[in-house]
Amino acid sequence: MAHPMPHLRLERIDAAVERLSERAFGFLDTLVRERSLPGEETEAENVLAAELERIGLAVERVRYPDGIERDPAAGGGAADYADRRIVVGRLGPGGPGTLLVNGHLDVVPAGDERLWSSPPFVPHVHDGWMTGRGAGDMKAGLAMATLALEALLSADPDAPAKSIAFVGAIEEERGGNGTLASIRAGIVGDAVVVVEPTDLCILTSGIGVLWCEVEVFAAAGHALAAGPSMGALSSALAVIEELRTLEGELNTPPGPVHHSLNIGTLDAGDWQSAIPDTARIGCRIGFPRTMRVADAMARVEAAVARAGERVSAPRPPALRWNGFRAEGYDLDAGDPLVQAVAAAHRSAHGEEPAVTATAGTTDARFYLNLLGVPALCYGPRVENMHAADERVELASIVAGARTLARFLDSWGRPT
Repeated sequence: MAHPMPHLRLERIDAAVERLSERAFGFLDTLVRERSLPGEETEAENVLAAELERIGLAVERVRYPDGIERDPAAGGGAADYADRRIVVGRLGPGGPGTLLVNGHLDVVPAGDERLWSSPPFVPHVHDGWMTGRGAGDMKAGLAMATLALEALLSADPDAPAKSIAFVGAIEEERGGNGTLASIRAGIVGDAVVVVEPTDLCILTSGIGVLWCEVEVFAAAGHALAAGPSMGALSSALAVIEELRTLEGELNTPPGPVHHSLNIGTLDAGDWQSAIPDTARIGCRIGFPRTMRVADAMARVEAAVARAGERVSAPRPPALRWNGFRAEGYDLDAGDPLVQAVAAAHRSAHGEEPAVTATAGTTDARFYLNLLGVPALCYGPRVENMHAADERVELASIVAGARTLARFLDSWGRPT
């Protein structure tokens, strides 16, 4: 079949994106209503699977390979994956030449709902923005990708001949074992677009990230004996101080992105009128992408050990790796994948997209580092990720879909 003139073809694709956008917003609304916290993703997976099937993809549920938590590239966290699956949609014949689109379904907890302007799992649209937990990070990217795919399939009857795989990952927010499991199960491609929110920029690199929990101890006692020391809380502060010192070392000299220490959780004791004998600190620390994971872990272990030497306690601090063990990654800005997505963005929007790095990490790292497969992130404009009133600009979903549909249309075509 002869293809229409390029400008007419793009007009058809753009018209399909616009025509189908409200349906994509409805899909996003339904998806955000599912509280897909880690371990509770099944209903959100069902929503995604139904949408992929509706637009014409063949859907399967891929099980976690046995022992994935012991994989050298795995993060800590969940150890039981027996009843969990990964949604995979397929278009076309598969095999060599497959393009893979990846997006994650899991979200972080909503936090104190009193800080939200509307219930976090009841999407609210105002002034062109949809608010809700996961609306931005990153269910909006899934809506953008399905909109782009459906628009292309609607505008081009030959599109099903392309080879595209769509991975709806889980476990991204605490280690990445879902995407890793899909790779170990053989769900791979020649190039990967991860539809994380990027403000319509092309994100090509991320730093290393570690999660750990540190438990500290102190001699307990009645509050009558309390003085300047706060028992285990003082031990916890010593650990935090040493980790802050390490944070400074990891950012010397300063670079384009900051390697941050975040103390995400802290709890201590079990009675208000007793000196706390234990405390637990949940930490996330970034490290340079040129540093090996094992070396970063050793630096953290040394910092925690130094803290233990500073305080008198019945036992030394106990460190447990309980999430991300992510090495940094970097895709060259001159890579053909970057250039192809940039060309699609220019065609859609008449301007050059920014190429950026993140002070965090994404699942793109697995494809690039483990397989040598080019992978980048491109997605909508969002605000307040991991915070109250997380939201996405709906117009940016449409804008991103115009870019992605063009890129999908060009995939596999001779240049």
